Amino acid sequence: MSLFAELKRRNVIRMAGLYLVGAWLIVQVAATLLPVFEAPGWVMKSLVALLAIGFVAALVFAWVFELTPDGLKRDAEVAPEQSIAPQTARRMDRMLLLVMTLALGYFAFDKFVLAPQREPASGTAAAQGGDTKSAAADEKSIAVLPFDDLSPEKNQGYFSDGIAEELLNALAQVQGLKVAGRASSSYYKDRSTSLADIGQALAVATVLEGAVRKQGDRVRISARLTRIRDSQLLWSENYDGDLQDVFALQERIARSIAERMRLLLSDRQNTQLVDAGTTNPEAYQLYLQASSIFNRRDRTRFVDAIAALKRAVELDPKYARAFARLASMHVVLASYTDADLNEAHAQVMRYAAEALALDAAMAEAWAARGATLDKFSDTLVESRDAFEQAMRINPNDPTASFWYGLNLLTKGYRRQGTAQVEHALALDPMMPNVLRWRGMLYLQDGDIALAEPLLQRAYDLGLANTANALSEIAMLHGDAATSERLWVAGSMGLDYGMSSEELLAVHRGVFGDAAARQAGVEALQPVLARMGSKKALPTLPLYLFRLGAPAQGLDVIRHREMGERIDSMIWIWTRQGAPLRALREFADFLRAFHLPELWDKYGPPDLC
Repeated sequence: MSLFAELKRRNVIRMAGLYLVGAWLIVQVAATLLPVFEAPGWVMKSLVALLAIGFVAALVFAWVFELTPDGLKRDAEVAPEQSIAPQTARRMDRMLLLVMTLALGYFAFDKFVLAPQREPASGTAAAQGGDTKSAAADEKSIAVLPFDDLSPEKNQGYFSDGIAEELLNALAQVQGLKVAGRASSSYYKDRSTSLADIGQALAVATVLEGAVRKQGDRVRISARLTRIRDSQLLWSENYDGDLQDVFALQERIARSIAERMRLLLSDRQNTQLVDAGTTNPEAYQLYLQASSIFNRRDRTRFVDAIAALKRAVELDPKYARAFARLASMHVVLASYTDADLNEAHAQVMRYAAEALALDAAMAEAWAARGATLDKFSDTLVESRDAFEQAMRINPNDPTASFWYGLNLLTKGYRRQGTAQVEHALALDPMMPNVLRWRGMLYLQDGDIALAEPLLQRAYDLGLANTANALSEIAMLHGDAATSERLWVAGSMGLDYGMSSEELLAVHRGVFGDAAARQAGVEALQPVLARMGSKKALPTLPLYLFRLGAPAQGLDVIRHREMGERIDSMIWIWTRQGAPLRALREFADFLRAFHLPELWDKYGPPDLC
């Protein structure tokens, strides 16, 4: 007898069909009911796993055993003339028909009764041109908008923004609550945007708004929580106190919101939800002042921010968050100013160590450590290790996620790095530098349709150097005059050592013929000479790559100090960087930067 005939005789095939249809019905019903009871995701996963294991067990059981008038017996023990397998088969056929009828009935019920109830929200989103999946916001989702400054002198904007950010950070730790990122929420400050549009853009169901009035040592915090779909005010309250009470006021507000949204708090959160990191109100205000400057990348005030943070840690030597922010400030100091790279690196390492000695789980400190180590050729493995630790601690920190993405991209891990940048963008869709880099990656891949809106949004949010990429898009659209204007505007921020004439010479070379490219290379030689033999502007290697002088560009990266080399290093791993990778000296360049050691530990790059 053939195997198929034996499987049929023992009703194994019927058992498989009956089990699969029944399992499908169970999964469909569970998918409908489990969300009603707010069951965690592991319940469904466990159910599917059990059903999969049961399928194998059912087939084995059907093969080994047979149902007889005297009960279950091993198939080998049942004589052919005593077998009732044909009668069992007919009963199984009837059961299969019944289960299939139930499955079809449930399918019709879901399609014609349940599905229409789910469609209005998604249909509205589609009509508005949004992503249907993201627009169907979870009811337990919130955007915390920057609080208004109602102080008499209107000079407490940093304080009101800081209060909102602390609440955002606290709520982001609450189990079961989706919170829009800081930059995304801040985008709507001082904009006359309706709550419905904010909810649609950020895919949230509720919005927390508020105001802070600070006069002397007295402070009043007003807050209101609104449900977007019907503009219903869910909760509103005023909190009065003095600066000594500010932490308690924040705690009361966050708990009121969590209670209103009926969210489950962990044991730690039952004790304390808002953790400002200090109990010193003056140190806290100084931290907020510095963070406001850091978030805007206002390089003209970096020195003020660093001074404020230093005073904060003097007032509270155990203020780990202030030490971590000091480390981050020195990371961007070396990128946005002409500060000495080695001195800035030393300060990052010092303050990151101070922060981690106080709190080893301070993700920002690990990320700052990774970012500064990434600026040196012999510490790339240590840099990656630090970023990995930051991600283990808090994979949903937008800044740490973004910095880690850039780290991956500069080492040749383009797919993984792009995914990390996209993760940061999902966490905080209005974070200017993340928007810029996701747009840049699209532009490098030749996808102008996806690149342009992201780059334009980053530029509109105040990130001036995005104009450089928009200049390239303008050239692709045939608008040379706009391209030149944007090129100069976008380059003057970081290329503070170049004149507009030198920048225009580079522009003509990048987008011109061989003679223009040579003229562009020649225009860069005086710039390099002015900087001496040890330093270079961050974008000079990239200009040399694009002007057809890749060997000189590699030499600049290898032998000169730069606050950052991200743009140039990412370019190496694009398709446009193929001529550069073909150079004989490229292998020596890789060895000089210890990239083979990094790849040995973390795997080869995408192009390997």
